[in-house]
Amino acid sequence: MATMVNTVTGEIPVRALGRTLMHEHLFIAFGGAEFDPMARFDRAGFIEEAVRRLAELREAHGVKSLVDPCPIELGRDAGMLKEISEKSGVHIVCTTGFYFEEMGLPPYWRARTTEEIAELYIREITHGIGETGIRAGAIKVATGAPVITELEKKFLAAACLAQRASGVPIITHTQDGVGAPEQQRLFADGGVAAHRCLIGHCCGNADPAYHRRVVDGGSYIGFDRIGILRLQPDEVRADNLAKLVRDGFRAQIMMSQDRHCGWLGKLQRQVTGEEQARMDALRAQGKWPPPYTYMFTDFMPMLKARGVSEADIAVMLDDNPRRIFSGEALPQ
Repeated sequence: MATMVNTVTGEIPVRALGRTLMHEHLFIAFGGAEFDPMARFDRAGFIEEAVRRLAELREAHGVKSLVDPCPIELGRDAGMLKEISEKSGVHIVCTTGFYFEEMGLPPYWRARTTEEIAELYIREITHGIGETGIRAGAIKVATGAPVITELEKKFLAAACLAQRASGVPIITHTQDGVGAPEQQRLFADGGVAAHRCLIGHCCGNADPAYHRRVVDGGSYIGFDRIGILRLQPDEVRADNLAKLVRDGFRAQIMMSQDRHCGWLGKLQRQVTGEEQARMDALRAQGKWPPPYTYMFTDFMPMLKARGVSEADIAVMLDDNPRRIFSGEALPQ
């Protein structure tokens, strides 16, 4: 079992992670935004705001660590994450790995072999990202919908090679509530133990049978888009999460929100006039992007109303992140 985990400020004991949000983002920049003359990025102002938000999360809700699984090509900036971590007092774990085919996978890396991609991942974990010396603490894998493409399978196979060589966990993105069982099968084919994988965004599927397939497969399951209401009502997320807890699977659930603090340029999709007006109004109140505290202020009461206890929440937010980073087996 691992006793240490890579953070952007260096190795720390796994036991020092404490209360951890396993899938949040600080900054996102989709490829091409850098060519938009209207896209502005105030780096110093962004860092100040990110520090404020993370400090609020730590002070008000006891969050000590945050995993930012930003894909390499979506504006990942390890040096900026390090500065934010140092100033906020929140540990940040960053990842190596690319996004899914429809919205990522740069042409250069599409042409590389599985082994060449894995070599990059391993180097970022063991030596550091670029010349920063900052080492990734997990591997990001992403697949699209409705099926996993052949190209995505190559990148997933590379992640398997890198996981087996490095021992760090895998954190995934699934799209539109599909692909989780397929990811699990491909990880198994690649020789990766199920409990070393967090299958992300499973709360995008409303079917409890889908969730049961994931936990029965032995992976951690991500209810990690809490608060993204255009994809799923939180009442549905709360119903399904509470059901998994009642059925005895609290040791496999990870809760997070997939939120961001800043975004270069426009969103990756066209927004309606009504959506833009709502975002502008919230931004004027200092509430856009939405705060990381939502899960505690709004979602936790929904869980408690459904019988989820503080002890259950502690397992999901404190024990499960420590266990996946240590590599410890799931409790029997």
